[in-house]
This record gives sequence, structure tokens and C-alpha cells, in this order.
Amino acid sequence: MCINFTPTRNAPWVKQHLGVDLPTADYPLEAYPGYAAPIVLKSHNSGRTACGLARFGLIPAWAKDDKISRHTYNARSETASEKPSYRKSWKLRRYAIALLDNFFEPNYVTGKAERWRIELPSQEPFGIASLWDTWTDSATGELVTSFTMLTVNADDHPVMNQFHRPGDEKRSPVVLRKSQFHQWISADETQAMSMMNGTNMPTLISQRS
Repeated sequence: MCINFTPTRNAPWVKQHLGVDLPTADYPLEAYPGYAAPIVLKSHNSGRTACGLARFGLIPAWAKDDKISRHTYNARSETASEKPSYRKSWKLRRYAIALLDNFFEPNYVTGKAERWRIELPSQEPFGIASLWDTWTDSATGELVTSFTMLTVNADDHPVMNQFHRPGDEKRSPVVLRKSQFHQWISADETQAMSMMNGTNMPTLISQRS
């Protein structure tokens, strides 16, 4: 799972690997549910790839308010196509890539929660497979784009299996390989599901933050 991460500001890397520019608008140094962070998505009508800021925690179009985003920042890949909050985004192939330098998880190795940082050995930015949606705030008329990170079981993952409370199922966000970026945002439902595989993720490392 992922509730807290560092959105990347490495514009040259994003341009090189995704061919888009990071947003010029400012965004927080660390993101939590409700915070803005950069995502990359592709229009299936025009074929255009774009990068913009979206709110962490998906707000489905039918939501009465944005409070649901406190619970929709991670989506289980096994059920995302069925759950009311995500199934429209999945069916419409609203696949996005969240861009970050690292993310944080609680480790209970000492008996109490300690924040650990997870990143690539190279310390390069990376992308997490995500879903996005738009919601209109009835009070202000603002059109809000939001996203959720997809997760997979990590009980057998050599790094991600050490986080969260003992006895809880271990989960990991789906970290994409660079070679998968354009495939993910262009995928159909079958292709997307085949990419929800925790064993095909790039190598991760972790340390106390």
C-alpha cells in the first residue's frame, strides 16, 4: 500500500522517458491523500499523452463530496474492475502513471511503527500504475481530476513483505518498468490486468527514513 510519497520534480527524466513536461504549478514536497501530485495519462480519442496535477485519492464522478478520497488512494488490482469507486475508470481505460521519487511504508521490526523509504537502487524516479477519474465539486463547479494507485499482493516480495502490522496481508503499489510506461497508458483491459504482477516489478530497496 502507499499513503505517502515524494512526487518527482525531475523534469528532464520525465521528458526523456515519457515525452511530456512536468506541470509548472507548484505541488507539495510530500503527498498524502487529498494532495496534488503529477500523473501522466493518454487520451484514447486523440492519442495525446499529457502530464498534469491530480488529487491523490480517487473521487468517482458519482460522489457527493470529496471525503471518499480518504479511503480510495489505493485500489486492489484484483477487484478494481468490480468495485463501484473504480470500475468506471477501469472500463474506460483511464490508466495513469503516478510519478515519484520514493514512497513510505510503516515497518514494525522494532515492535512499533517506523517510517521507511522505498526507492529504486539508482534513486531515479519511477512510475506507479494508477487509475484516474474526474469529479465536479457541486459547491464550486470545479472539475477535479484524481487518482488511485493500484496494488498487488506482496507476501512473497523480498522488500515489500516487511511492511505493515504483523499478520496483515502485505501489499505493494505496482511499480512499472520504464519499458512498460507507454504500454500501460495505452493498454486494453486484458493487457492492463496482465501487468498487475508483483514479480515483474523493478528491484526496490528500503531504509529507515
